[in-house]
Amino acid sequence: MIRLAAAGVLVCLAAAPPASLDTRLRTLIQKSGAEVAVAFTTLDRTSTVLIDPDKTFHAASTMKVPVMIELFRQAEAGTLTLDESLPIRNEFRSIVDGTPYTLSVGDDSDREVYANVGKAMTLRALNEAMITVSSNFATNLLIERVGAESVRKTVSRLGAEGMVVLRGVEDTKAFEKGMNNATTARALMVLLEKLGRGEAVSTSADADMVNVLARQKFRDAIPAGVPAGTRVAHKTGTITRIHHDAAIVYGPKPYVLVVLVRGIQDQKVSGPLIASLSREVWNELAASPSR
Repeated sequence: MIRLAAAGVLVCLAAAPPASLDTRLRTLIQKSGAEVAVAFTTLDRTSTVLIDPDKTFHAASTMKVPVMIELFRQAEAGTLTLDESLPIRNEFRSIVDGTPYTLSVGDDSDREVYANVGKAMTLRALNEAMITVSSNFATNLLIERVGAESVRKTVSRLGAEGMVVLRGVEDTKAFEKGMNNATTARALMVLLEKLGRGEAVSTSADADMVNVLARQKFRDAIPAGVPAGTRVAHKTGTITRIHHDAAIVYGPKPYVLVVLVRGIQDQKVSGPLIASLSREVWNELAASPSR
C-alpha cells in the first residue's frame, strides 16, 4: 500500500502542469530583489503578460523612441525633411529658468556629434546617433528641433500616456527639482506595438524607424536572451540604478517585450536579469508557436 501511495504521488507530480509564463517571470523578479516592470504582447495580441505595467520609472534613454516617432511624423507631414542640415552647437536651456548648460563628451556614449560642433549634421544622422549609440547630444538637438510639447502630443495621440517627455538630457536644475522624463512599461509597449504594426506614423516611416532600432549597438539585455541572429529592434536606457530595454523581437511569432529595472547598481547584474526574462518569453513562444 505504501508503494502504491508513493507511486500515486509520483504520478501526480509528473502530471503537474508547468508554471505559467507570468509565474516564471515573477519568480525571477522576486529573486533579483529589484523593482521590475514587464509588458509583453505578441503583435497579433494572442498572448500578453503584464507585471506592474503602470508603475512609473525614470525613462532614461527610452524617451528617445517617442522623440524619433515625432521626428518622422513631422517629416511625413512636410514640416521638415530628414535630410535637412542642423547646425551643431553645444548649448541648451534649462526648462526650469532658461539658463544655459552644455553636455560633456565624457558623460555621453557618442563622440561623433561633438566632433561636428561648429559644423552641421542631417536630422537623419542625428536620429541614427540618438537611437543606435544613444547620443544625448543628438537627442537634445532633436528635441529642440521638433519640440518637447509636440512629442508629448504624439505620445498622447498614440495612447501611450505613461511616457512623459519633459526635457532633454543633463538638465541638472530640472533633475534636482524632480522634473524628469518618465515612462511605464505599458507606454513603451504601446509605442513599439504601433511601430511594429505600422500604425505610429505610416507603414513606410514605421519600417524605417524599426530598421534604425534594429541597428542598436547595446545588446546585453533583451537580445542576449534570444537565439543569435534573431532580429531585435530595441532601445535601451541606463542611468544610476536604472536599466531598461524595450524591444520588438522578430521570432517565428513577432512580439513586443519591455523590461524596466530599478534598484540594481551594476549593469553586469541587471543586464543578465533582463536577458533571463527575455529568454523565458522566447522559450514560452517557442514551446507553443501557435499561441
